[in-house]
Amino acid sequence: MILTVRELTDRRCSFVVEGTSPDVVNAIRRTLISEVPKMAIDEVEFHMGPIRDEQGNEYDSSSALFDEIIAHRMALVPIPTVLKDFTFRDQCECEGSGCPHCTIIYVMNKKGPCTVFSGDLQPLGDVTLRVKEELIPIVKLKEKQALLVYATAILGTGKDHAKWQPVTVCGYKYFPKLYLSSMNHKDPENRYGIWDAEDKKFIVENLDHVDLCHKCVQTLEANNAGPEPKFDVAGRDDKFIFSFETDGSVKAKDALEYALTLLAGKYDEFRDQISGLDKKKS
Repeated sequence: MILTVRELTDRRCSFVVEGTSPDVVNAIRRTLISEVPKMAIDEVEFHMGPIRDEQGNEYDSSSALFDEIIAHRMALVPIPTVLKDFTFRDQCECEGSGCPHCTIIYVMNKKGPCTVFSGDLQPLGDVTLRVKEELIPIVKLKEKQALLVYATAILGTGKDHAKWQPVTVCGYKYFPKLYLSSMNHKDPENRYGIWDAEDKKFIVENLDHVDLCHKCVQTLEANNAGPEPKFDVAGRDDKFIFSFETDGSVKAKDALEYALTLLAGKYDEFRDQISGLDKKKS
């Protein structure tokens, strides 16, 4: 399998993968969506009763939204996650009691009137864990309303809940190929592109931008109704264009590396199990 990166940023990755089959590419897609972990807020503790500021002014611990809705919105805020720095609680040395390797504590203390944003979540300890998407609105507070909240973020995966899904947009398409249909001549090397009526040849130009909608075929055949060779477009079943985006909690490169490593481990485990079956039969 050959993987060629076309675009790579912190939040987006696009690459061409060749020498594989649709089931393998789809396995990469499913792993990116459901099994790449991230930190997300899982528990929210609301202070109940009056809240006082430094001047002694008293505020009600209330807002226009139910606490459950506020907690749900906090859970969907992208929490910065460096995968090598965190582990799952049930696999942590602290045995799930909560430590910097498996838990992040955020505090929010806001008094109205104001709009509470995701950036108001302040991490206890490491300031590098501050939320990067700071302008996600959570709730509006009126006069004499306040929120004092402690939120606990832990590691999880998308197969458990969507809040732990760092990859948001993910998909692939077959790499296009053009061939001369009237001459029954296919071109597996993709040396040809668009038919040039003047020079009587195909021109290769941005072939990977073809969406297999056959609009180019219809247009060029309509404009070249003479004796030019007829061509058609189809998708290769051994080459694919893959693209995905993250919500910013995990870098796209880290998500892809994690997914490929995890998938390779599963294939190795399955191969070992199959080998064990052969030994038992013998």
